[in-house]
Amino acid sequence: MSTTCPIRDKKSLASFRDYYKDTRPNPRNYTLIVMGLNTAFRIGDLLELKWQDICHANGKLRRHICLAEQKTEKNRVVPINDALRQALEAYRTYCKETNGADYLFPSTRYHSQPLSRYQAYRIIKNAAKACGLSEHISCHSLRKTFGYYAWKQGTPPAMLMDLYNHSSYQITKRYLGIEQDERDQVYLQINL
Repeated sequence: MSTTCPIRDKKSLASFRDYYKDTRPNPRNYTLIVMGLNTAFRIGDLLELKWQDICHANGKLRRHICLAEQKTEKNRVVPINDALRQALEAYRTYCKETNGADYLFPSTRYHSQPLSRYQAYRIIKNAAKACGLSEHISCHSLRKTFGYYAWKQGTPPAMLMDLYNHSSYQITKRYLGIEQDERDQVYLQINL
């Protein structure tokens, strides 16, 4: 059984992230990927978001996204960073008229319904395949990629555990997908 992986290579990550922006333009799909990478929300939570969750009544983007996670029922408050803000603003312009109660990522076929989990998986798999990503990439890879890069930038594992709302450090450790070459770097940098 294969395990979902984070996207570790920065060049591959950029290619994957921008696939629906540059190669096969689709603002909804691009924003879905950017939001997943920058919020670490589970795909089920992402798909249930509505415009009112990210915009004030006057249409201005909020500073934070607040939601109750479906899996844990815990509240999460996540700031909208610059990369996500740019994607959301471009997507909102593309969508033109949106109602606050409309899903952020609607189904193409059934506009009053959110994108299905299966369709989100296909969107992510198609981008990964087109970008030559050979690891096992799925919707959960977005969440794991967030944690991997946060960890590489020095975020303490305890903070990642809190951000993910994980109940144990072992789960967070598994998410990071630490590989032997990264273990080797630690040993090789210590020259006492």
